[in-house]
Parts: sequence; C-alpha cells; structure tokens
Amino acid sequence: MKSKYLGITKIQVPEIGLGTWAYTGGIEPLRRGIELGAFLVDTAESYGTEEAVGAAISDIRNRVYLATKVSPTHLKKVDVLRAADASLKRLATDWIDLYQVHWPNPNIPIGETMSAMEHLVNNGKIRHIGVSNFSIDQLKEAKNALTKNVIISNQVQYSLLKRGIEKDLLPYCQKNGITIIAYSPLAIGLPNILSEDNNGVISKISENTGKTTAQVVLNWCTSKENVIAIPKANTIKHVEDSCGASGWRLQEKDLSLLDHTFKFALSSPVPTWESWEY
Repeated sequence: MKSKYLGITKIQVPEIGLGTWAYTGGIEPLRRGIELGAFLVDTAESYGTEEAVGAAISDIRNRVYLATKVSPTHLKKVDVLRAADASLKRLATDWIDLYQVHWPNPNIPIGETMSAMEHLVNNGKIRHIGVSNFSIDQLKEAKNALTKNVIISNQVQYSLLKRGIEKDLLPYCQKNGITIIAYSPLAIGLPNILSEDNNGVISKISENTGKTTAQVVLNWCTSKENVIAIPKANTIKHVEDSCGASGWRLQEKDLSLLDHTFKFALSSPVPTWESWEY
C-alpha cells in the first residue's frame, strides 16, 4: 500500500482508506482492510457506524489512524465537546486521530467551532483537526480562527463523475498542504461511472493493465497530488479489490484518456449540507 503525508504533518497514511458511510459489513471487512494496509478508517457521528468501527479496532487501536466527524448541527462549542465525548464512547477509544467538521454551518461562527476543536487537542482527546465539504473561503476562515493548530485535511466528494474541486479547491489545497480525502470515489456505485463511459475506456484500460475497473477508477483518483480515497466496501472481496488499487500507478496516457473522457464532470458543484442525503 502506497502512503502519503497527511497535510503538513510527518504522519503518513495509506492512499486508500476505509470509508463507512452506509457501511453494513460488520467487523471482518474492516479488519481485512487494515491487515492489507488501509489503516485509515473514517466514520462520523451521523453515520451510525462508530460502534462497528470501535469493535473492529478494539485490540489494534495503535495500528489505526481513526477519523470521525462532528455533525453541522453540533458546531457550537458546548455541542462540539459533547459530540466528541459521545464519539469517543461509541468508538471505545481514548483519542481520535482526526476530528473533522462534517459540513460548515452558516448559522454558527466557525471561530466558536475551531475554539472547541483546539480545546479538544489541548486535552488530548483529538490529535488533528480537519474539515469536510468546505470551500476555499470557508477553509480560510477556519484556518484564521485557529491559534495553535492547522487544518490538515478537507474531505470532499471526488470521483470521475464529480470533478468540480479540480477548478479551484484542489489546487488551493495542494498549494497550502491540505490533504484532500475523497469520499464516494466510486460515485456511490461503480456502475454509475461505467454507465457514463460510452466508449468503454475504463474497461479497455482494465484489460490492458490487468487491474479491475474499480482499481482503475481509484488509481486515477489517488494519482492526484495530495489526494487519498476512502471507498466503502461491505465485503472482504470488495475491500481486497479496493486495496489492490494501490502499489502501482496508471500510465500518463491512461490518466489523460480518463481525464478527457470524463471532462464534462469538471463543472460538478461541491454538494451542500442541505442537498446531501445520508
């Protein structure tokens, strides 16, 4: 498994992690993924999967980089602190490696939220601060609200069908040492991507490289600087397939072909909290 530095830290994480939105696979697929090197496990208080993650990593906690998120309705300082404690309890752990603001909430000052996040760092409950679904302006506001810490990641929707971040957000994060954590890198189901591939480009690349179509799509995603991906896989077979997307790299001609084939997706907007369905 190839790894990348997380933000400006010296911490290296796998370029393929384990997402758990709508996850129903239980303990074993997560355990298998960690065994294969996908030791970044991402969840959220709103997913309802923190207990499953906690059970999966209970005896291997020190081998896992654990990420979870606070919901946009819990961004007042007192609510952030309560939410973190509740997540720690569900995850059955003493610390969270990466605590992320799940969505910006325009009704709650980001300064109040960041104050709570720094309080959690100071008290050893979280190690690093991240955000999710933040625009450039929102990232700048969050960054300026911090006094001692930095934003090391922005988790956003990114796939061959959702490439809107490439226009401005991805270059900004690359320039400023903020890791992009790509959620739904398979577009909430690989068939959704394949159905838009009218000329069978992905299948041809898959045949030429000896990799599966899912591995081709994920490798395209992680070929981008400062980008890691967290596909969700409910079975051991699918976890093994996802992990097989790392350790190699598509040739430039194949990357360019994929970029050209799915160039229409460049205009895809970053979803808002109100438009996203859990």
